[in-house]
Amino acid sequence: MTRFTGVPHLKPQELLAYLDQLGIAHKTIEHPPVYTVDEAKKLRGTLPGANCKSLFLKNKKGRVWLVVVGEDRRVDLAKLADALGSNRLSFASPERLERHLGVIPGAVSPLAAVNDRAGLVTVALAAEVLEHDVLNFHPLVNDQTTAMSAADFLRFLRDTGHEPLVLAAADV
Repeated sequence: MTRFTGVPHLKPQELLAYLDQLGIAHKTIEHPPVYTVDEAKKLRGTLPGANCKSLFLKNKKGRVWLVVVGEDRRVDLAKLADALGSNRLSFASPERLERHLGVIPGAVSPLAAVNDRAGLVTVALAAEVLEHDVLNFHPLVNDQTTAMSAADFLRFLRDTGHEPLVLAAADV
């Protein structure tokens, strides 16, 4: 396992270099900054593969999750909390997001797991996401989108110490 420890949060170019180090093929496009799925659909252009959205959630006890679903998936937080074995979930603050993942709202991405060196964030993936050959995520900023294979994405998560929890469609 390759871990970045004792260093500040990675910048996008460092993340892409890390993917290269792992031998993960990827393609990144630039576009205007996007903050919502609707903005992303209008501004990102065409990139083959499944576009995903990521939710950074917390419970009252301070546990945090990074939940990844298809960009058009509506998420039922009550059902999701049950599936995660948690009490009520809410969106984590921008400060917590920056502290744990080193990104700002609008740039939330499972690729930010690379910045969770303490292993405090549980990554949960909707099973439907893994049904696609190619997945698209922000590479730590919201003015770029990076595509990679689903298999390489799983390898990336595991290399960062994040064995993903896979959620059935009924749980999201």
